[in-house]
Amino acid sequence: MRNLTLASTQPESATRRAKRQQRRSDVPLGPSTDGQSRPPKSKLREWLEALGFTLVVMLVVRTFFFDLFRIPTPSMEKTLLVGDYLFVSKLHYGVRTPISLGIPFTKIYVKGLTLPHTRLPGFTSIQRGDVVVFNYPPEDLPIDRKTHYIKRVIGLPGDTLWIQNKMVYVNGEPQPLRPTMQQLWRVIKTDPRVVLPEVRLRELGIEEIQPTPDPRQVLLVATSAAAAAMASWPYVERIEPFVLPSGPQYSELMYPPGKGYSPDQYGPIIIPARGQTIALTEANWPIVEPVIRRYEGHTTGREPDGTFLIDGQPATTYTFTQDYYFVMGDNRDNSEDSRFWGFVPMDHIVGKALFVYFSWDGEHHLPRFERLFTRIH
Repeated sequence: MRNLTLASTQPESATRRAKRQQRRSDVPLGPSTDGQSRPPKSKLREWLEALGFTLVVMLVVRTFFFDLFRIPTPSMEKTLLVGDYLFVSKLHYGVRTPISLGIPFTKIYVKGLTLPHTRLPGFTSIQRGDVVVFNYPPEDLPIDRKTHYIKRVIGLPGDTLWIQNKMVYVNGEPQPLRPTMQQLWRVIKTDPRVVLPEVRLRELGIEEIQPTPDPRQVLLVATSAAAAAMASWPYVERIEPFVLPSGPQYSELMYPPGKGYSPDQYGPIIIPARGQTIALTEANWPIVEPVIRRYEGHTTGREPDGTFLIDGQPATTYTFTQDYYFVMGDNRDNSEDSRFWGFVPMDHIVGKALFVYFSWDGEHHLPRFERLFTRIH
């Protein structure tokens, strides 16, 4: 016979009954400020709070410390390639406080509302040769909602800049191409029947050849080093920069229009500087009038007799209230830059590009591991 365990039929004491009921009802309770116990947070609420905290931290960091950008076009090749992801410091030149009110990192904002803004002190000033991210000046949007561009600073405030036969001069000093810059070259072959070997061209980083009406000549985009290497080939007679002439063909596309400039024959122009006072003349009015109107916040005009008007008042001089910069792409013949739309105001500067933290080759669908964490010079 099996022995069975039977429940006791003896009466249970009141003390034991109370303890048993307490054990059954015990559940973890969270603290509260009013002394009352609160039920625990659900997993969903914990995830939402963690996500909200992460978003706030990311917003603060990307607004005041650094930001991340991707290169979508080849205007900075070979320095930066399409598919490069960049780390951009906002601390170097000083953090710019928000200008518009809206959803961060979108075009959604409250129209007509401009916040009081300033630039906090940075630990360095913009130098010639810096690669900078900025808001595209010609766009008709609040400054911090404009499209982000990236170019190299060529001219500083107060500089005199001109371009002659593709060579950039700043204050009379030539600015040769850096090793990773490239431009359009004319290659004159010794024999029109010669076909430049594709394998050797690719070894030099040259990917495209443009034919010309003359079978002895072709055009190609290359760095100075690649051009020098090609000049030593036995079937190349010579190689020289391909220079676009000045004249009406390009004049209306340049800044300012109507001056007869081309991308390779440009200026001279003086880059405005904060505190600089200039005399207004027929020669400089087309250059400075858009600056005064678009970026300095004044109305401009002319009297029938030619008198210059600023805010409806006759003016013979003007003093600039901020610094301006002249920027160009490293891929000189495939870049829309200051030659076409003018100066970059200081209040449009976002930050300094420091290094490539990731790179994706869209053509081969592979990461470019050799570019990871490379500094931008």
